[in-house]
Amino acid sequence: MNQPKVNLHPKVGDEVRKTTCYMCACRCGIDVHVKTDGGRDRVAYIEGNRDHPVNRGVLCAKGSAGIMQHNAPARLRAPLKRVGERGEGKFEEISWDEAYEIAASWLRPIRETDPSKLAFFTGRDQSQSFTSWWAQAFGTPNYAAHGGFCSVNMAAGGIYTMGGAFWEFGQPDWERTKLFILFGVAEDHDSNPIKMGIGRMKGHGGRVVGVNPVRSGYNAVADDWFGVTPGTDGLLILSLVHCLLKAGKIDLDYLAQFTDAPVLIDARPGPTEGLPLKDDDGHALVWCRKENRPRCYDAEDVEPALNGAWEQDGVTHRTVFHHLAHKYLTPEYAPEAVAERTGIPAGRIHALAAAIARVAFDEAIELQQEWTDFRGRVHKTMTGRPVSFHAMRGISAHANGFQTCRALHLLQILIGSVETPGGFRFKPPYPKPATAHPKPHCKVTPGAPLDGPHLGFVHGPDDLCLREDGSPARIDKAFTWENPMSAHGMMHMVISNAHAGDPYEIDTLLLYMANMAWNSSMNTSGTMKMLADKKPDGSYVIPHIIYSDAYSSETVAFADLVLPDTTYLERHDCISLLDRPICEAEAAADAIRWPVVEPDRDVKGFQTALIELGAKLGLPGFVTEDGSQKFADYADYMVNHERRPGVGPLMGWRGNGEETGRGAPNPAQLDRYIANGGYCVAHIPDAAQFYKPWNRAYQDWAVELGLYDKAAPYIFTLWCEPLRRFQLAAEGHGDRQPPDHLRARIKATMDPLPIWWDPTAAHGGDGKYTITALTQRPAAMYHSWGSQNAWLRQIHGRNPLYLPTNLWEAHGFTDDDWARVTSPHGEIVVPVAHMPALNANTVWTWNAIGKRKGAWALRDDAPETEKGFLLNHLIHELLPPKADGMRWSNSDPITGQAAWFDLKVAIEKVAPPADGRARPDTGRQASPVGEGPDDLRWEVT
Repeated sequence: MNQPKVNLHPKVGDEVRKTTCYMCACRCGIDVHVKTDGGRDRVAYIEGNRDHPVNRGVLCAKGSAGIMQHNAPARLRAPLKRVGERGEGKFEEISWDEAYEIAASWLRPIRETDPSKLAFFTGRDQSQSFTSWWAQAFGTPNYAAHGGFCSVNMAAGGIYTMGGAFWEFGQPDWERTKLFILFGVAEDHDSNPIKMGIGRMKGHGGRVVGVNPVRSGYNAVADDWFGVTPGTDGLLILSLVHCLLKAGKIDLDYLAQFTDAPVLIDARPGPTEGLPLKDDDGHALVWCRKENRPRCYDAEDVEPALNGAWEQDGVTHRTVFHHLAHKYLTPEYAPEAVAERTGIPAGRIHALAAAIARVAFDEAIELQQEWTDFRGRVHKTMTGRPVSFHAMRGISAHANGFQTCRALHLLQILIGSVETPGGFRFKPPYPKPATAHPKPHCKVTPGAPLDGPHLGFVHGPDDLCLREDGSPARIDKAFTWENPMSAHGMMHMVISNAHAGDPYEIDTLLLYMANMAWNSSMNTSGTMKMLADKKPDGSYVIPHIIYSDAYSSETVAFADLVLPDTTYLERHDCISLLDRPICEAEAAADAIRWPVVEPDRDVKGFQTALIELGAKLGLPGFVTEDGSQKFADYADYMVNHERRPGVGPLMGWRGNGEETGRGAPNPAQLDRYIANGGYCVAHIPDAAQFYKPWNRAYQDWAVELGLYDKAAPYIFTLWCEPLRRFQLAAEGHGDRQPPDHLRARIKATMDPLPIWWDPTAAHGGDGKYTITALTQRPAAMYHSWGSQNAWLRQIHGRNPLYLPTNLWEAHGFTDDDWARVTSPHGEIVVPVAHMPALNANTVWTWNAIGKRKGAWALRDDAPETEKGFLLNHLIHELLPPKADGMRWSNSDPITGQAAWFDLKVAIEKVAPPADGRARPDTGRQASPVGEGPDDLRWEVT
């Protein structure tokens, strides 16, 4: 029988150009098929790069749909100057020269008089080491990226505890792990690597457990699902800790050798009570069982004792492990005590703890690999506990998120599954403890740079960003008594504080890739009003707004000046070890983007625009000694900038072209990256693959590569000393004291060991609002970036509010019904749908599907503008008033993480609106790029 001959691999382009995807934050490698059409290179097809270390050829729907993003009708075409009122979206196109003149006319005067009048905040860009350097050169303390309203609790909780966290900081040992437990992970974060990893581990018989109120995405393919009540993850985790301690299923040797569990805690009443005891050189003291005395933790022959006690002057100093065991073995953490609150039956909690113990200890791994630890001791093997964890915003975005994240790290450390075979592994440049990071800086000098990096890790009250009078130095109030350890800033508070003039007024708000007038802001309707609000004299409360975006988003309409960015296929970008790299646990790696096609519009990569604007302003580092522009563009910066001698944004092909990590700038560096597929990889030696914080071979390799300048081994800190230092201040010790109204909160929340409290208590409205409402980002879209993507819109063009069975039936809902949802802040009217696989007291929807009319070049009758909606209208950046006249931010009291998921609502069934449109109606904005065609299609021939 004759079979038709089908060409399964037709040639779709004239050339394949390899670069890095930007349809989410995974940064997968892609092959872009380019065809010359009418004398111009055009993108014909995008597929995964099979050689790339991140995705190995796998590409998701977002990545494949990048061609639609690149050709979207919503792309901005030229710089824009506002000609109507803010929010109307009325602009005229201007030249770049005029745009720079306008920007400089606003920025130059404030730099010369008070640089803090500029607030510069960026969204999900991947060049934060560069944008922060620009802001530092300008001299403003007011810079941060989106981490403060995303997952700073995960990052900070991990770094303060063990020197790294999940996602970009580390990953499971996919080839060896046998039990993988996810907490609060939606399907957009790290999506390709996790999907690939789950496939690999299931291939060798591993099990996946999902802990999430919603069973979608990864939780839908999990072998077991725990539909936890939102905000109680920490309580569930500490109950697991209770069970493991009670059963004796913890790794005692690991705890003694590699953590602060044997460190002695000062028991003397006074200003040092509760701090680790240290020697004169600042090294923590442990009780040595061999010599029966306190000794430095890193002494070569020390034998740390977990149950040690030191009697001194009538006071007994006990170990961290002693405090830990006495805290978590109390009945309040027993499964029977937490079951009702967490929504998980006690028997299932016991069973999960037993599964963790069984896999960690009965199925332990031993690799025949010799290694030497930081004390100089040689180990013949590497012991592994094949249980791994992953977590993200689901546990971060609560007001108790920092302590919850620390609790999860405590759990995995107790069983010895961090940096051991089968467990969680750090990715370079991590591990790196909080003490190795900079501290935040805030000293403002007119006409001069800031005195150091804006963001960092504080270690006590002396590191707070306060002015001489004790008021906040930053517009977002990060690093103050209100949120002392806000390592990523508090971007969600910038507009509200600037509008209120609290702590001071600003002149110019500069935003990049942050849709703060829409889905990236709490209190969306209120934020739009604040951006457009005027003083009695007719001037705007926030005098100037400059915004850069590639597309006609909702925030564009509120800008006075718009600097049009390119698409990701038209730009240079640097995925750097200085910033947010693409490393794997086995190797350091970085990557570039480069213009695989040239833009057909008058647009520039925002980083290049900053370089040109910086030179126009004469910022240090952006001009030469004669005042001329130092870098031609961002590509020039990527190659020639050095953060310290021999270390620049890119690690590959430095110096003579054969040096990795350290070396002089190499003019041919980008050509070498392009020839290699857009990335560089430096593999970690076999003897250095595990135990990285304590492994001499890894520390030496990291120094050679330029990750550190000297070896920096450390022990994990279950007892968080900075938290205790803030408690001591609240107790009245020290020269720098908190305001009286914050003392009780600091003492209650900043416990040096992980604790749990109910983060939703302030949102219940005296029992009126009892249902938790959540959002998740869909796998097919990344925030609002996919709004105008013709392919992805077919997957998510509208978003109902999903209700569990008990709420669905109690309210008498049926298909196609609508509901009014109210919170202490506002109300929405939206379509609903039934979802049985959902926590019984939780409702949820997809994030960023709803759109404002006129935005994204969508038609006025587009489903996103008719039936799409945002929960953001129900969430306020401030907590409900407490009758004390204070503005309490809706944030984690430790880090300032935006508490998106503490939202409490009430629901009632209502008749569908006559016009079939979701409420509220935020009006319409004019589109500077017009309206997209009815059919979006083209053929590259």
